[in-house]
Amino acid sequence: MDFFKLKENGTSVKQEMMAGFTSFFAISYIIIVNPLILADAGISQQLSVFATILVSAVGSILMGVWAKAPLVMTPGMGVNAFFTYTIVGSMGLSWQEALAVVLVSSLIFIAISYTNLSTTLVEAIPSSLKQGITAGIGLFLVIIGLENGGLIVDGGDNSFIVLGDLTNPLTLLALFGIVLSGVLYIRKIRGSFFIGIVVVTILSLILGFHSPGTSSFSLKNVTEYTALIGAFDFSTMFSVPFILAVFSLTMILIFESIGLLEGLLEDKSRFKNAFRVSGVMTLVSGLFGTSPTVTAAESASGIKEGGKTGLTAVVAGSLFFLSLIFTPLLAYIPNAALAPVIVITGAIMMESLQHIPFEDFSEWLPAFLIVVMIPLTSSIVDGLAFGFVAYPIFKLAKGELNTVKKEMHVVSFLFLLTMIAIAVL
Repeated sequence: MDFFKLKENGTSVKQEMMAGFTSFFAISYIIIVNPLILADAGISQQLSVFATILVSAVGSILMGVWAKAPLVMTPGMGVNAFFTYTIVGSMGLSWQEALAVVLVSSLIFIAISYTNLSTTLVEAIPSSLKQGITAGIGLFLVIIGLENGGLIVDGGDNSFIVLGDLTNPLTLLALFGIVLSGVLYIRKIRGSFFIGIVVVTILSLILGFHSPGTSSFSLKNVTEYTALIGAFDFSTMFSVPFILAVFSLTMILIFESIGLLEGLLEDKSRFKNAFRVSGVMTLVSGLFGTSPTVTAAESASGIKEGGKTGLTAVVAGSLFFLSLIFTPLLAYIPNAALAPVIVITGAIMMESLQHIPFEDFSEWLPAFLIVVMIPLTSSIVDGLAFGFVAYPIFKLAKGELNTVKKEMHVVSFLFLLTMIAIAVL
């Protein structure tokens, strides 16, 4: 295992494996959810399950081996919705044409990743916004976790969000899981998150609170999967909708990747290769017939479990491959077991708020917009857009516009154009 330099990074095979298991289980819901969303675009749900597993496995292993980063890659939530409901639904492109959009965007992404432009963009982003990105992703995870655990639910016409049903056994079990995992984490018990998942799962099954569902996926479908490979349609390549889709998707992928990598990577020296892996996997995703992969925010759960090297990502990727056979077993794990890990991981990420200078409102307000708009819009890139566009405006109001780097002005303007393009679409 010298390839991953475990001793140099202060970790071990056991620690990395535990982190890989935790990251995998935290994001395993993507195997079911991504095909459901892409089905609305017309892509076969059963074939999409295979595509989702395949790109997640390949992407995670590639991230681990190439970038040596403890990050899991999966089709991005939000990006898959943009693919389905904007590119296909609102713009009227077919899913084959949408895959062509993914291909073109990926080539631009890859080209940028192999220039100094990616590093220049990262260096131009103010520290307060970077900290805001981390905290915003954290708050996003908290809300996802609370929803998955049934602790908060849609309030309908009466309220945006309301407290869940605390008489529901699974909701109470999720609450117990948060307490258990939190106590174990505070006591610095190695494997605290994974222990929480196992304990809550066993309790739910023993007490009869959770009945495993059935999987719609079968290895028999694999022979039909070739129908998705390379199913591009470039017939509308020079149309206005296609060009606008490419611009918008490229902006989303590049800056969501920058935001996620900045928020999750503790070792910033791994950024460049991780960014390149993200670009390459966007290309692979289109080739394999699914929406683009991004670094999963849930990777933070494995990192907080102790994952420090690419071995964490390789373990998670291997588990994705194994899920081709054992996908039905994932149904035995209730959301109540996964929710606590996601909630506590998000809370830990929100600790980055302490590094934002609250005394300077021109720094705090743009960061605040990122923090609240990421979860409220359920989109990392939308949250970034609000904060990035606001930053130079408030610096101008304070008379400090000269402190904003010119690259930041360009990024802010591009985000403004993206918001306009998406609004028009």
